[in-house]
Amino acid sequence: MTDRLILGIESSCDETGVGIVRLGPDGSMELLADEVASSVEEHARFGGVVPEVASRAHLEAMVPTMRRAVEKAGIELRDVHSIAVTAGPGLAGALLVGVSAAKAYAAALDKPLYGVNHLAGHVAADTLQHGPLPERCLALLVSGGHSQLLLIEGLAEKITEIGSTVDDAAGEAYDKVARLLDLPYPGGPPIDKLAKQGNGCAIAFPRGLTGPRDSKYDFSFSGLKTSVARWVEKQERAGEEIPLADVAASFQEAVADVLTAKAIRACKDLGVDTLVISGGVAANSRLSGLAAERCAEAGIELRVPRPRLCTDNGAMIAALGAHLVAAGAKPSAMDLSTTPGLPVSTIQIL
Repeated sequence: MTDRLILGIESSCDETGVGIVRLGPDGSMELLADEVASSVEEHARFGGVVPEVASRAHLEAMVPTMRRAVEKAGIELRDVHSIAVTAGPGLAGALLVGVSAAKAYAAALDKPLYGVNHLAGHVAADTLQHGPLPERCLALLVSGGHSQLLLIEGLAEKITEIGSTVDDAAGEAYDKVARLLDLPYPGGPPIDKLAKQGNGCAIAFPRGLTGPRDSKYDFSFSGLKTSVARWVEKQERAGEEIPLADVAASFQEAVADVLTAKAIRACKDLGVDTLVISGGVAANSRLSGLAAERCAEAGIELRVPRPRLCTDNGAMIAALGAHLVAAGAKPSAMDLSTTPGLPVSTIQIL
């Protein structure tokens, strides 16, 4: 058996991504290209992603991004073995652009098509940097729209959600707090930068769903966001100066504290000794730093992909597609439909 080239297309939100992975006969993977076109600047003035704007941006960026990826990889499109594409979850219109493009390439090139889960792709991205996952591991997936704890028992076989957010995702809370503090969108990077100048213990913001009767593995960040807003309002009414760096650091500490504490608890309860943190918020310095401290104390191996692999990209979709191809998974039908609310347990849509 020879090497196989897997092409991945991602368009679930505001990034148009095309990645190309070489799958070796032994299951090894090599990332050949990872090209991304972002429309985040077009959404910044609205303070969040506008679905119609994102869809049009994908239409305009898809072919140029594909050309850059193919050139970067030094291949011809006809050399591709299989095509993987995000079929869900995500914005309906944005997903439709990516899936339509993937179908067109698959039909024109006569290649098998794999409609895959965006969330599973985030976990698969780690294997491009750190190699194969153990048979069982736990993934903490943290992004603008998702905060989940996932039990991974084979990326191509079984993923079980054991915990999720009951309201705002962590990334969503970052965006809302950033807007409150007059910081740029998206809120994660500016809050992380500002927090480094502040004291994370300065303000005792609440830790949601951490009481003895609360769900052990679920998350809630809506109350934290509201608490930050009320604290700032109180300072303003009193005519006091708002210590922005301390607010940012204390907010960030509360988020990282809850995420890592629940992830470590889940690892211990399930007898898992490897934790993968993925998704856009995984690039946050305090989250990765606190996770490293707590994993070291608990004897748990921590795996965090480099920042470029944490955010939405085509490489992670190509990696998941490669896992499916290596496992001998059946390709998806050419009448594949998008599923905006696709659950993480559905790794592939047939």
